[in-house]
Amino acid sequence: MDGITFQSMLAFANLILSSANAIVAFSLLVYIVTHNPRSAVARAFCALMALVTSVYVADLAIAEVETAQGAALWLRLQWLGIALMPAAYFHFSDALLRTTGFPSGRRRWIVMGGYLLGLATFLSAVLGEAIVTGITQRDGIYHLLPGPLFWPFAAYYAVLTAWGWFNVRRARSRSLTSTSRRRMSYLMLAIVAPVLGVFPYLLVPTAAHLLTPAVVMVLTLLGNLGIVLMTIVIAYIVAYQGVLLPDRVVKHGMIHFLLRGPLVAIAVIMLMLTIPRVEHILGLPRDTVMIVAVAGTVVLLQVLINVAKPTIDRLIYRHDRREIAWIQTLDQRLLTTTDLEQLLENTLVALCDFLRSPSGLVVTTNNGELSLRVFCGHRQTAEAFLAEASLPDLLEALRASRTSGALQPSDFVPSDGHWLLPLRSHDRAAILGILGIHGADTVPTYSEDDLSAVQALVYQAETALEDMQLQQQVFAVLQGLGPELDRLQELRSTQHYAGDATRAYLEASPAFPEGFSQAVKDALNHFWGGPKLTHSPLLNLNTVRQRLQENDGVPAKAVRAVLQEAIERLRPSGERSMTTSEWVMYNILDLRYVQGQRTRDVAQRLAMSESDYYRKQRLAIEQLSQTLIQMERISGQAERDAQPTGGGTEGPAIIGRGAADAQ
Repeated sequence: MDGITFQSMLAFANLILSSANAIVAFSLLVYIVTHNPRSAVARAFCALMALVTSVYVADLAIAEVETAQGAALWLRLQWLGIALMPAAYFHFSDALLRTTGFPSGRRRWIVMGGYLLGLATFLSAVLGEAIVTGITQRDGIYHLLPGPLFWPFAAYYAVLTAWGWFNVRRARSRSLTSTSRRRMSYLMLAIVAPVLGVFPYLLVPTAAHLLTPAVVMVLTLLGNLGIVLMTIVIAYIVAYQGVLLPDRVVKHGMIHFLLRGPLVAIAVIMLMLTIPRVEHILGLPRDTVMIVAVAGTVVLLQVLINVAKPTIDRLIYRHDRREIAWIQTLDQRLLTTTDLEQLLENTLVALCDFLRSPSGLVVTTNNGELSLRVFCGHRQTAEAFLAEASLPDLLEALRASRTSGALQPSDFVPSDGHWLLPLRSHDRAAILGILGIHGADTVPTYSEDDLSAVQALVYQAETALEDMQLQQQVFAVLQGLGPELDRLQELRSTQHYAGDATRAYLEASPAFPEGFSQAVKDALNHFWGGPKLTHSPLLNLNTVRQRLQENDGVPAKAVRAVLQEAIERLRPSGERSMTTSEWVMYNILDLRYVQGQRTRDVAQRLAMSESDYYRKQRLAIEQLSQTLIQMERISGQAERDAQPTGGGTEGPAIIGRGAADAQ
């Protein structure tokens, strides 16, 4: 204990914080590279973090050297981060200012020149004596002495970093939203820490002579603590730059990365440094104790983080706790197709075992054809049944089966050595699939208890099939919403700045056809009248305006006429068919929207499941949207040919742009 002094405690604390700075800087560098590599701001931040890492790695090495020669080597190598820091800082500020719509060729040349000058300074510091010369030591603290060009470099360092800070301040002044201004304000304060923390103040003679070793260590301790905190703040703000993810997702991912990565690494480093360096501890070698302690710490920290995760998530999602909790449990509540097929197969096996049948099968329809969903027993038996079966004949034979509540012997329909039962939806209106049990040619005779047990198992199979179709519909809807959600997130993540061209970008974005498809779908849903037709953005189409006169000047009629014409353009030639694939798109649009039939009835007429129907309906609406866009282009070209001196834009005058916007 006699060897422990205040100065040694400060030195140890600085060693811990230098390790923490190196770990945090490197971890955030890796995190940003892997999560946000496309952002220019993120790339500039990565360059900044790489230099900070190099400086603190050198600090760690200097703390362990035992000779002046070794300290001089690492102090000179440390100049890689010191010499390039002003250029990297200015590079970061330039990239940030560019995101506000204020590019500058002059700033780009300054960035390139700064990196070249920094590289030359580093080579001079390593190989020459112009920037730094000799080495001195004061109470165990090694530092270099200034060379003749140190003061010009210090002036360059101050000017370029001040200019960089002014750029960040300018970026903040150009921010329009409260969120972006708040983040820029944090950045203005935090960005000062790395650039000030790496400057070699001990090369300034006045500082080297006036500051005692204890004061130097205290200041270094405070600086290291400030840098590690400010670095996290900067990375937190940079993580949002150009990322098409909700803020809560970015925040959640980064916080848990910091907890599971840098925090665990820092704890391990502290443990390794604090275990006494003695030959034996409790009769064991130090290395053995350290291995056990490090392994235990890593495991315990992971457990503690998992235990604290609900509390952490509640702090992150303060305003949407219930919705987030529901979203997070979706992966546990939803069953995949494989999960449901396993449930269906288990039910079929139990049914075959109860009825003493050697084999069985469950078939469903896919694109108007029978498809084997699950089977038990010999596969050849199931494939032979499919080869001989006819879907229309089976549906007709099973039409009257199981229409009442209780299962009756007469509900079993014989076909090709199997006893068939329809698997119906819970409202008994639709046939979801067909259950087949291989059996004798005679009519099965079962007691009421047997029929009750069979009915329970059949009900399980029906539930599995209905849930499977329902979840396929959910997935189809989510897949259809994918482009729209991406578009909304892109709009949400687009920063608005004074003097930028955000509106022009949005109007010219190739993502607008997705919005156009949604407008077409809304108009179809109210095809025979409704607000989504009378106030549809499709009213801005040239093709609609041209048909106003022939539709009594009623906009809704004009939109409906254009939609009907586009639908008829999708009609294949020849005699109409309800089962061939080339007629599917037209049949869906005509039966569902023009004739106004129910979704379930249309799916039955087209011999497809409802999930398959929704998937085909989405494709039909997209194809109809492309047809409307083509009609609009032809109309616009004809209008330009008729009025060669007039202006115009190609394609639909799309969504949300009224006459006032077009003027």
